Amino acid sequence: MANPAVSTEQFDLVYDVLSFSLATMMATTIFIWMRLGECAERYKSAVIISGLVTFIAAYHYLRIFSSWVEAYTYDGDGLTPTYVPFNDAYRYMDWLLTVPLLLIEIILVMKLSAEESSSKSVTLGAAAALMIIAGYPGEIVLDADQASTRWMFWGAAMLPFSYIVYTLLVGLSGATNAEEDAEIRGKIKQAQVLTVLSWCTYPIVYIFPMMGITGSNVVVAIQIGYSVSDIISKCAVGLLITDITVSKSRKM
Repeated sequence: MANPAVSTEQFDLVYDVLSFSLATMMATTIFIWMRLGECAERYKSAVIISGLVTFIAAYHYLRIFSSWVEAYTYDGDGLTPTYVPFNDAYRYMDWLLTVPLLLIEIILVMKLSAEESSSKSVTLGAAAALMIIAGYPGEIVLDADQASTRWMFWGAAMLPFSYIVYTLLVGLSGATNAEEDAEIRGKIKQAQVLTVLSWCTYPIVYIFPMMGITGSNVVVAIQIGYSVSDIISKCAVGLLITDITVSKSRKM
């Protein structure tokens, strides 16, 4: 698919948002891993995974950023699309790796047995991977006259999405309420709710092309929308998970 013509302002906006997202992911990774020494041995896996999520995301944001820069050239009068296609598939490759890990890091700080943690990690991880795989074919369809195709894949991805949201808010509520410490219980609930709220922004961004947004506007809107969602779901939740592990470690 040819790169759409964008204005200098649009190019700079996406450029800055991707650059900010990359820096945020890198900084969060360093901060989380530097706190590993404050965590008890049983909670270190959650912290390592939290940092791994933002580390993987940082790599892919670097690739997305580079691809965006290569997709356009400035000739003195304005921006001209190049013959190098903007490759946004890096984002889905990132999600395929990080989304299951995002769920696992939450499970690892909850009051679950080893068997329950393993079972939930496999089930939710598989559902997350299925969600990403189901959604990708529709993501590359941006033409308004093919909106029905995009809706079809959106609906397919929403099935495992709904299962994950239900499990986080309802299925794991027993484990959350089993936390004896009110402060830690509250933080785990915050992590669950923040994850769900941030995840709910992704289906909204996905339907931008079906809302009548077209051309360069839809490309810019999608890049900004997904970047903001990623910062919340990966960085904010990762920092909260790290705080939970440190708090639990101090109270052991």
